[in-house]
Amino acid sequence: MTLSSTPSTPSGGPAPSTGTAPSAGSSPAGPRDTAVYTHGHHESVLRSHSWRTAANSAAYLIPELRPGLDVLDVGCGPGTITADLAALVAPGRVTAVDASEDVLDRARAAAAARGVDNVRFAVGDVHGLDFPDDSFDVVHAHQVLQHVGDPVRALREMRRVCRPGGVVAARDSDYGAFAWYPEPPALAEWLELYHRVARANGGEPDAGRRLFSWARRAGFTDIVTTGATWCFSTPEERSWWSGLWADRTTESVYARLAVDGGHTTPAGLAAIADAWRAWGRQEDAWFMVPHGEILCRVP
Repeated sequence: MTLSSTPSTPSGGPAPSTGTAPSAGSSPAGPRDTAVYTHGHHESVLRSHSWRTAANSAAYLIPELRPGLDVLDVGCGPGTITADLAALVAPGRVTAVDASEDVLDRARAAAAARGVDNVRFAVGDVHGLDFPDDSFDVVHAHQVLQHVGDPVRALREMRRVCRPGGVVAARDSDYGAFAWYPEPPALAEWLELYHRVARANGGEPDAGRRLFSWARRAGFTDIVTTGATWCFSTPEERSWWSGLWADRTTESVYARLAVDGGHTTPAGLAAIADAWRAWGRQEDAWFMVPHGEILCRVP
C-alpha cells in the first residue's frame, strides 16, 4: 500500500469542519494524502506483502462476501489479497487501487497468474477516490489507515463510495502491541525507532487500537470490532520474518527515511539488522503481530 506526499498529523487530524463528505470522484485540487509511505516497495517489503492472502489477512471479511458483489480494494499493493477477493465474489468485480503504478504492475501479474479476470486496477488516493457515490457493495483496506495522513477522512471517503447495505472493512496492525521472545534490547530500539519514523512521516503505527474510534468519528454507527494475530515461530517462519525485517532495516525506503530524518545512523540500522538475524536463529524465538479489525455497515 502506498500513499505519499508531505508529513501531517499522525493521528488522523481533526475531522473536516463542514462534516460533509467529498463529492463523487476527485480532482487535481481535491483531497490528497499528506503522509509519506514509510515502507516503500523494496523487495523485502513485497516479500512480506505478497505472503498475504484473504485467509491470513481478511478472514473477518470473508463471511460478508458472496458471488456477484462489487468490491473496492484500497491500497491493494502486490494484489495477493485482491486476487483472493476476486475469486470469492466472481462473477462480481473487484476494483483495486493503489497510489503506485509500479506495484499495480505486480498486482496485475498476480491476477493473471491466478487466471483471475474480474479485477480492474487503477491509481488512486483513498482521501479522494475517483468513483461516484454508492459504487461498491464492499470497500476493503488492509494495512492502509496506519500509513495515511487523515484516516478519518479516508474512512469517510470509503463510506461515500459504498452502497447502502454494504460494508466498509479495515484491518491494521498495532506496532505498540507487538510481542516477541527472546527480547534483545536492539529489538526494543527497533520498535521505538519505527514509531518515530512512521509518525514523522505522518502515519500512526498503532492504528489497530484506533480503528473503532476513527470509524465513529467518520460517522459510522453500526461497527463490529474484532482482533486477530499473525504468529511466527517455526524455523521457516522465524527465518522469513527476521530476514525481511533485517533487509528492510538497511535497504528499503524506510532505512533512507530513518537516516535522512535524523532518527538514526547507518551504523545504528546495521546493528538492528544484525539483532534481527540473531533473534531469528534462536530456537525458542516467537513473534506476534496483533491487528484491529472493523466491519462498518452503511445504512
